[in-house]
Parts: sequence; C-alpha cells; structure tokens
Amino acid sequence: MSQQPVQPEALAGLRVQIDSIDQQLLSLLNQRARVAEQVGKIKRAEGSPFFRPDRVAQVIDKIQHANQGPLLNQHVAAIWREIMSACLALEAPQRVAVLGPEGTFTEQAAIEFFGSAANLIYCSSFDEVFHATAAGTAQFGVVGVENSTEGVVARSLDLFLRSPVHVVGEVSLLVRHNLLRQVNNLDAVEVVLAHPQALAQCQGWLTQHLPRAERRAVSSNAEGARLAATNPAWAAVASERAAAQFGLHIVSHAIQDEAYNRTRFLVICLPQTLATPPASGRDCTSLVVSVPNRPGAVHDLLVPLKNNGVSMTRFESRPAKSGQWEYYFYIDLAGHPSQPNVAAALKELQGLCAFYKVLGAYPVSE
Repeated sequence: MSQQPVQPEALAGLRVQIDSIDQQLLSLLNQRARVAEQVGKIKRAEGSPFFRPDRVAQVIDKIQHANQGPLLNQHVAAIWREIMSACLALEAPQRVAVLGPEGTFTEQAAIEFFGSAANLIYCSSFDEVFHATAAGTAQFGVVGVENSTEGVVARSLDLFLRSPVHVVGEVSLLVRHNLLRQVNNLDAVEVVLAHPQALAQCQGWLTQHLPRAERRAVSSNAEGARLAATNPAWAAVASERAAAQFGLHIVSHAIQDEAYNRTRFLVICLPQTLATPPASGRDCTSLVVSVPNRPGAVHDLLVPLKNNGVSMTRFESRPAKSGQWEYYFYIDLAGHPSQPNVAAALKELQGLCAFYKVLGAYPVSE
C-alpha cells in the first residue's frame, strides 16, 4: 500500500507545535544560564575551578540514563556538552590552545571536549601549545600524542619531559583525511601538502592516485589547506572543516589507508588550573621514567605492576639525547593513583627509577 500524503494543514500544525516547543526550550535554557551565572559567582568567590570535566561527564551520564528516546544517547551527549559549554562561557570563557590554523583535527578534538563556546587560541606547533599553556596564556591545551596507524607523535612526548603541565583528559578522534583542492579533479596536481603524520597515513592512496606529486610536510593539515587555497596546482590532505574554512573542493573523501584511523589527543593544564580529576572507574595514569643502564632494568619495571595487579596499556621508548644510549619510557597504566593497588605499584616503581614523573591521571575517552 502506498503511504497517504501528509496534508498541508497537518504539516503546518506540526510546525506550530515545534515553534512552541522551541520557545519553551529557549526559556528553559536561559533559566539554566542564569543559574549557571550564580554558580560562577560562588566559584569566583571561593577561588574554585570553573571548568570541571568530571562534573560535565556526570551530568551527561545522568541525562543519558534518563533518556527515553527517540534521540540517540550520542546526540544527547553532544547537545548537553554544547549547553554546558555555552553556560560556562557566561561564568568564565575557557582559553584553550590548539594547533592551528582553523580546521585542524586538534581544533575538532578541543571542541569535542570543551564545546564550541571555548575561546580557542591557535598555535603554529605543539611546542607553542605547551608554551601557551605553561605560561598561562591559555588555561588548557590540546595536543595529539598517538595515532592508531602511525604510532606516537614523538615531539609531544618529548615536550612532556620538561613542561610543568599535567594531563587531565583525553579525546579519541576518528580521523578521516580528504584530498582538498581549488578545482574538483585530480588533474595536474604538483604538490600535496599535509602534516607528516597525515602524509604517512595516506601514503598508499597517494602512491596509487598521485604518484608524481611532491609530498610536502607542513605544520598542520589546516595549514596545508590554507596554502592549497593559494595555488591551483597544489592539493591538501585535511578535514572537511578545513575544506569549508578555506573554500576548497573535497576531491576525494576518506583517503587514509586504514579505515579505522584514530588519533588520541590529551588535554593539558597547569596543576593550579585544575588538579588531578577524581577516579571515574575508567581511568588511565600516564608517567615517564628512566632506569639505570644495566641488564634487566627494563624487566624490573614490570615486576611492581604484576605484583599489584596493574595492567600496562602502553609502553613507548624515546632516546634521552644524552649520547649514552639512554632512554625514557612512557607508560600508561589502567587505573587511578587513588586506588590502593595502583598507588602501591607506583611507589615501588618510583624506587627503581633514575627519573620518574607522573604526567597525569584522567578518565579514558570512549
């Protein structure tokens, strides 16, 4: 049977209902915003932090559990994150340093964590993100640390060694790379511009479709898109946001070699800006250590973890650049230092290390 067409008068009536509901929503949102302003005044008087990611997570979790549909929980979470971001901006706008220019995946990760009302500060490199956050120009920073295809972002790991910032959150972002260009075809592309990690993640596609084009590394994918907008013979590997930002065609979608391509971003700040978040039940503790250069030293690092039942989820080595073939080891542990077994493992581990620094303890991104 064919469906009966919707009568114009019925559609008009439904639109009237939606308009009425929208007005009610607006009134309630402004009511919430006024309460948030009062919360801001109390926090300002107490000197307590305005942004509490654990509180954001609690509110969203509660709303999702109360959700009866038809809205999907993931969409409910996105809506409430934006509501809370807008209300927080009335209390105290959060300054967040990200890799620029506009249109980077780092920007996207920051918006997923803080909402679009955050005041983003665009930096030319992760070095600048760390510096801006440590100097107080930004209250928070967002940096990429690991990709599921190409592994760690080495420069970010190195920057943690000497920086006073710590990690308070993470975002795992599904990354889809696209080929962007002034003209909507692949003809006569001379140069492909992108961050080195993105070029590596798309090398198979580029070899097959643009074998003669020069692959030129730039500071970010969005910077590559900005440059591609200046020359019709250039193309960029970047996000859809970057295409919209710089007025480029998406010539080819999702050109990354691995379909399930994720990048992990960490949220950083000074401890006085935000202390270590409380345990959430699904946490990661990150640290960097070095051990004396003797046989069995690395093996000994694992013993406290095994004895206390603590799982290690990541283990990376980076040269200490001392000229002595010494290394720093970056370790992620499942759990939070407030848990007795994790605390015991960390205490034993510290006793074995020549260098020991906890980078942060924070909820794991879903």
